[in-house]
Amino acid sequence: MTELFHTKPGEPMTVFHADLDNTLIYSYKRGMDVPGKWVEQYQGRDISFMTEMSWRLLKQVRSRVLFVPTTTRTVEQYQRITFGTSPPEYALVCNGGVLLINGERDEDWYQESRALMADCREELYLAEQLLKRDEQVTFEVRNIEELFVFTKSAGPKETMAELKTRLDERLVEISSHGEKIYILPRKLSKGEGVKRFRDRVHSPLVIAAGDSRFDISMLEEADIALAENSLRTEHIRHDSIFYPEKGRWFSEFVLEYVKDFTE
Repeated sequence: MTELFHTKPGEPMTVFHADLDNTLIYSYKRGMDVPGKWVEQYQGRDISFMTEMSWRLLKQVRSRVLFVPTTTRTVEQYQRITFGTSPPEYALVCNGGVLLINGERDEDWYQESRALMADCREELYLAEQLLKRDEQVTFEVRNIEELFVFTKSAGPKETMAELKTRLDERLVEISSHGEKIYILPRKLSKGEGVKRFRDRVHSPLVIAAGDSRFDISMLEEADIALAENSLRTEHIRHDSIFYPEKGRWFSEFVLEYVKDFTE
């Protein structure tokens, strides 16, 4: 597989993996009650923003480190986001299963992802069938890039309970975030994506930031982990993990930390 380089081949670089939603950007539902910039539009509506301070800090951070957005968003959902400057050179989307290089999909990476989760395909197929028969499901059942299954449920607890009785949790992780339901191969986590990317660029230092349980494997794989306060009870296995003081925008804490650390 082709090696990836940000500057000169073999030149050491710090890599900064950051989740997007509620880590660097926020939904319009949070209310834009501070100076900020809209960064995402959908069907003609502004739906996500960055605080003004985060907007400025990200530009400084990108001049110091290799910034790699690392998200469960699909390719289409990710490409709706604008960061005020040129798009990041690299991005890991679909929970790390798809690598974008200058906006283009890396086919070798994708095929490697498919090979990694080959033993989960029957479980994902079964999950699709169970969800299609679930009367609580309120959204189409999607097999995202044939990598993981996603839908929404009016009764996520009930839907999750049924899935847990039928699926092999040694192979797949069954998760919910509000009404959203995810069935993810355990071998295709954000942490695995971070590890694979590090092997390609030979980075001496990896910083990661995230706010949800989807991000825990990524935080544990990094050298320095920046976690939102909601993860304090998750017992993340890491010696160098930092949380923001309460009441502060997590995005501003993350970007200020990375800027100061790399000065």
